[in-house]
Amino acid sequence: MTLRRSAALCLLALPLSALAQTQDVQQKVEALLARMTLQEKIGQLNQLTGREATGPQAASRASQLADIRAGKVGSLLNVKGAADTREMQGLALQSRLKIPLLFGLDVIHGYKTVFPVPLGEAASWDMEAIEASARIAAREASAAGIHWTFAPMVDVARDPRWGRVMEGAGEDPYLGSQIARARVSGFQGAKLGGTDRVMATAKHFAAYGAAVAGRDYNAVDLSPQQLYEVYLPPFKAALDAGVATFMNAFNTLNGIPATGSSFLQRDILKGEWKFSGFVVSDWASVKEMVAHGYASDLPDAAVKAMGAGSDMDMEGEAYVNHLEDAVKAGRVSAAHIDDAVRRILAKKFELGLFDEPYRFSDPQREQAVLADASHRAVARDVAQKSIVLLKNENNTLPLAAGARRIAVIGPLADSKRDLEGGWVVNDVRGDVVTILDGIRARARGAQVIHAAACKPGCASKDGFAKAVAAAASADVIVLTVGETWDMSGEAKSRTDLGLPGRQNELFAALKATGKPVVVVLLAGRPLIFSEIADKADAILYAWFPGSEGGNAVASVLFGDYNPSAKLPIGFPRNVGQIPLPYAQYATGRPVLNEKDIVYRSAYIDAPNTPRYAFGHGLSYTTFTYSGLTLDKPTLANGERATLSFDIANTGKVAGTEIAQLYIRDVVASVVRPVKELKGFRKVVLRPGERQRVSFSIDRETLAFFDSRLKWTAEPGDFLLMVGSASDDIRLESTLRLQER
Repeated sequence: MTLRRSAALCLLALPLSALAQTQDVQQKVEALLARMTLQEKIGQLNQLTGREATGPQAASRASQLADIRAGKVGSLLNVKGAADTREMQGLALQSRLKIPLLFGLDVIHGYKTVFPVPLGEAASWDMEAIEASARIAAREASAAGIHWTFAPMVDVARDPRWGRVMEGAGEDPYLGSQIARARVSGFQGAKLGGTDRVMATAKHFAAYGAAVAGRDYNAVDLSPQQLYEVYLPPFKAALDAGVATFMNAFNTLNGIPATGSSFLQRDILKGEWKFSGFVVSDWASVKEMVAHGYASDLPDAAVKAMGAGSDMDMEGEAYVNHLEDAVKAGRVSAAHIDDAVRRILAKKFELGLFDEPYRFSDPQREQAVLADASHRAVARDVAQKSIVLLKNENNTLPLAAGARRIAVIGPLADSKRDLEGGWVVNDVRGDVVTILDGIRARARGAQVIHAAACKPGCASKDGFAKAVAAAASADVIVLTVGETWDMSGEAKSRTDLGLPGRQNELFAALKATGKPVVVVLLAGRPLIFSEIADKADAILYAWFPGSEGGNAVASVLFGDYNPSAKLPIGFPRNVGQIPLPYAQYATGRPVLNEKDIVYRSAYIDAPNTPRYAFGHGLSYTTFTYSGLTLDKPTLANGERATLSFDIANTGKVAGTEIAQLYIRDVVASVVRPVKELKGFRKVVLRPGERQRVSFSIDRETLAFFDSRLKWTAEPGDFLLMVGSASDDIRLESTLRLQER
């Protein structure tokens, strides 16, 4: 489906029962809207964070409680737990019209059970696993009274300096679109209203991941073609999956704050795409238009945000304090207010809150759901599928049965908090399995020696000598290093993507022992670790793997799980290469080989290539590709071509290969990328087993946005490429697209 295809077709395709239900909600909304005063309407557009009951915020809490009783608050965020949400809902039901509150929370990668950070999950390329993760997060959060999560973040991000790369699906719009659909489906289910699901939010609309210099909250400057081709597709995929809400972004886009952008919110989202849900601002982003220099003051910011289509004001208090006067003065259309309120009320009706305001706030259900041990098994499965085997010299992994003494070294080996990453809901660390715990539980008779060597951050070498002595007596060294949890995420941009502190020195000292060194890296973004990449015997990239991270890492180290993950974003060799997407555009002076770079588009001090490319990921077995066939070399209008090939497991253990399909439009009216991901398949094979794999290709597969932003597929030749990674193409063929 194209970005410009009207979502109204989806409404026509609804079963009669669902269509009747939609009409019933609309009728209820209109009946309630007719009874509301302007002040009550504006109250529905006001979202505040829950205040503390004691301390300096006690006075503001008392004021907030009074506003809830008066119907001046439509939603609260950061209030969680069945008891607390029940208490706040009770206050809302004391208002004149008894309109229930929406409770929102940043449930980014788990509620009680912490899953890998989203970028780590994206490395699984496993939509069922990603959907299962979101489903369990929704089940736990909804049991704690939450109606609404501010996830998934679907921003395409090609600059790992940007800390929020951690929250997304990486650099590719196709993979990002598949993951957006899976996460929305996991959070929301087939329809809103189930007490084991929550409303999802597609954020941040739009292009936040393209912040200049990778600096959070910074400006974005993009061509319309890049916006439509790279940054909007995952949002459209989320919309097509039925996402209930959108969140606008902190950034400016080509000089206009996203919160005040009619182009984004009214023209594209509510216009072209026919989005029927509502848009919430990011935290105080309405207010921040004053700091941008786009609004003169808070009343002006309220006028501009509402006019642009931002329906709910999160923590800005611009709408609740200034929209009433703006409407009366004719600066804001009453129709815009009514439209925003309709959208919010519709979601409250769809959630069933008017019929059962406390239906999500059941302490008994909360206790039972949060105690469900089955969630841990899913967390372990997702974590295993997310761990990328970057390097494995001389089959160092899996650890041999003969390794009787294993030295587990490093500042992150026994850390619980650093396995969870940012955006965790609870402060209790007791349920986290550390990497040291996981290895000890799995070692089965082998002696496990542990030395931290330094504290997280590794500012001092004081413990190095002890760690090196312990490692020297071992058969194999497992070194766990990387970022700490608070180095990736919002407001965590970095100019230096190397290992913090003296961790490289620690690796060098351990390598000097002559023992095999297996490095387990924890991070929320691609790091740069040249010495380790060159000299380590094996490298696992575990991201921040969550509650079951230690068990998952141990399963991979010992071969109980054969890694299958692939990178969702390329890893640069140095910061100077950034951004370095695999889908680069052809230049007039391409590098034909690395020895001939004179007057070519190249660096004189480094290759153009990444250290590890998009789609890279090794296995404990080997796979061969062969027998490529294309059932029709020429594609006519309305036809599909089938590209087929064999994958064989030529190793000694069972494994999973993720075969990837890339295309290149050889000649077009707009220069096209040298490669674009257009499909992938997960293939599970026993040793010696062979399987035929097929991709279906039609005009839609070959289409793109031209210079006038028209979605089109132009006649001509297309190179079809199949491989194990974007830089590991095994088979190629050519397809010609005919004129219509």
